[in-house]
Amino acid sequence: GGPWFEPEWDHRRTPIRSPFFIYKVMTACYIIYSGTIDKYYTGITQESIEFRISKHNRKEYGMKYTSMANDWVLYHFIECETFVQAVHIEKHIKRMKSRKYLEDLKKFPEMNLKLVAKYSTT
Repeated sequence: GGPWFEPEWDHRRTPIRSPFFIYKVMTACYIIYSGTIDKYYTGITQESIEFRISKHNRKEYGMKYTSMANDWVLYHFIECETFVQAVHIEKHIKRMKSRKYLEDLKKFPEMNLKLVAKYSTT
């Protein structure tokens, strides 16, 4: 038995248990915020969001934008159907170059639905 023999099992949606978090692995576009520098960062991941944020806070990405702080927290995320969709949504958000747009994404859920529909791969 086991999940690898079950055709309906999807490793991307199965929580991974650890002593610190229950990880839900998914493809997502995420926005994190640092209070220290009062900045947002938009990225994509196929890892759990918690794990990805911890990597930003440990500066595992070298001298990148997020290395300016170590207090990044999840501000918002958009679950995506595919990695390609996540890339398109991330690029769309970054093209807006607007703090207000990021804040509106969190405030108005219909904006998220429109983005997901606009860049749907199905």
